[in-house]
Amino acid sequence: MAVPGKRSSKKLSSTLSRGGAEDFDIFCEQCDRDDIRLPAFGYCVDCEEHLCQTCFNTHRRPKSLRHHQLLDKDHMPHKQNIHKSTKSTSGPQHGDLSKPCTKHTKEVIKFYCHDHNTLICSVCVTLEHTRTSCHVDYIPDISVQTLDSMEFKETLKDIKKLTDKCCQITKDLKLKIANSTTSVKDTIVEIDNFRKEINKRLDELEKEVKETATKIEHENQRKLKTTETTCDNINRSLQASAVTLKSLNTNKKADRLFTELKIAQQLILQNENITTQLQTFKDVNEYTFESNHAIKKLLQNEKSLGTLRKKELKQPAEPINKAAVPMKMSTPRNINVKTSSDKDDCWITGITVSPQNQLFVADYNNNSIKMIDIKSGAIKQLQLESDPWDITMVTKDTLALTLPGIHTIQFISFSSNSLSLKNKLKVDGYCRGISHHQGKLAVTFVSPAKLQIMDLKGNIKITVEKDSNGDSILNRPWYVTTNSHSIYVSDNDKTEIIWFNWQGEMIGRNVDIGSPRGISLLDDGSFFVSDYMTNCIYRVSGDCKDRTTILENVEYHPQAVCWCAETRTLYLSTYRKNTESNNIIKIYEMM
Repeated sequence: MAVPGKRSSKKLSSTLSRGGAEDFDIFCEQCDRDDIRLPAFGYCVDCEEHLCQTCFNTHRRPKSLRHHQLLDKDHMPHKQNIHKSTKSTSGPQHGDLSKPCTKHTKEVIKFYCHDHNTLICSVCVTLEHTRTSCHVDYIPDISVQTLDSMEFKETLKDIKKLTDKCCQITKDLKLKIANSTTSVKDTIVEIDNFRKEINKRLDELEKEVKETATKIEHENQRKLKTTETTCDNINRSLQASAVTLKSLNTNKKADRLFTELKIAQQLILQNENITTQLQTFKDVNEYTFESNHAIKKLLQNEKSLGTLRKKELKQPAEPINKAAVPMKMSTPRNINVKTSSDKDDCWITGITVSPQNQLFVADYNNNSIKMIDIKSGAIKQLQLESDPWDITMVTKDTLALTLPGIHTIQFISFSSNSLSLKNKLKVDGYCRGISHHQGKLAVTFVSPAKLQIMDLKGNIKITVEKDSNGDSILNRPWYVTTNSHSIYVSDNDKTEIIWFNWQGEMIGRNVDIGSPRGISLLDDGSFFVSDYMTNCIYRVSGDCKDRTTILENVEYHPQAVCWCAETRTLYLSTYRKNTESNNIIKIYEMM
């Protein structure tokens, strides 16, 4: 009787045949290597071989094979690689399946559990995902359906979506970090300025107390000199009298002695009266310095010069995406800024307002800057060495304005009733627009066309002129306005507003404004811009995507604009050749 798995005799059963024939579609690969072909009864996943019934029943008896996963006839693969049956059995052949299991690192992932949506190995199937509890498939049996499948395409879409999201997060973070870094640098400037204010005030207090001490010292010296002079004069006169008396007495000249004695007695009486009026040591005091207890206590108790706090912005950290709620403006009130000393009608090319609600205008035609009391209309005027263009607040009592014709930025100090020239900076071009923010100036130039960021000493930090292709970014930039994270430039030739950050990178733009001129920021991040061509004032969102018309059909061409957030007031100058309207500043209040 033949034993399955043993080499057969020549009288074989009709169910057996010599190796090489294909009597069965799927056969036992282990027996086939012994030149015996038997029908497959099951499959070993780890060995990747089909087994006959005898090999199947005895396959896991050896200790090294106890964890092998066996599939019965109903679940075994129904395809057989004939060439694989000729390979050595020295180890399992996994083909493309080579990723190790996360739980059983020495095993290879070959199965997929539908119930738990997870990739598993044969040990996982044996211990956790048995066929009686889970729907498990052998990956080669189901993998072909994933080729060019909807799942494949949707997964690629999800990958792209997530990678795009990561890129956007990185881009947004870079912008926020840039803004944060800028704010920190601005904060350091504020700390320095605060320290300077403290030093200045302490210097003033020190000067006052030292001046008092110096006055006392001078007064003491005056007292001493006066007393010394008087006493010297008394001593000389008395000593002279004594010499005379002694001489007369020696020479026995009684008549003259009598006379001189009486004169000497009068002199003594007279000088005694003088000495009683002299300021003596009783009138001179000694002093000690008693420090200001409040200041001393303040310095002892305070633990820091100040604190760094998260900025509570009136405007969002990033420019708003909408042009915000509609604005309704009042009928304008007019202020005439022409003075008796003006030789020509005005051309107001720059406007700004101080925290004290003083209005300042740059009068290009009359080479002057004017300070106007908004309530009374009273005007103070300062003549300049060249025609000014734009103007900006630098500190609570200092302005900066551009003098394009002489390539200069002029600083102006002001008080409640006066204007005076301060220092000036030479620049390397025909400067026009100027805006200040926390110790930095943004200045536009039309020849050559560029934007420069510099400090208040004129040190240039960044110059924006050409893009990466070597093309000019700006053509004819007229005005500029700034906040903590953005710089907006109106370019008359490009008919657009161009948006930069403080690193000089162009972020966006608003196009198709006929002839953009004056520009002024609101506290929500949006900004006003005047259109010289259409006689309109637009409000543009901070991201430059949305635009609404605030004023239309403005009489004559709108030029400079200035928004005062505290009073919610818009100041506007207009221009038309040879008209008295050029002397008028229009004042609109938001209703």
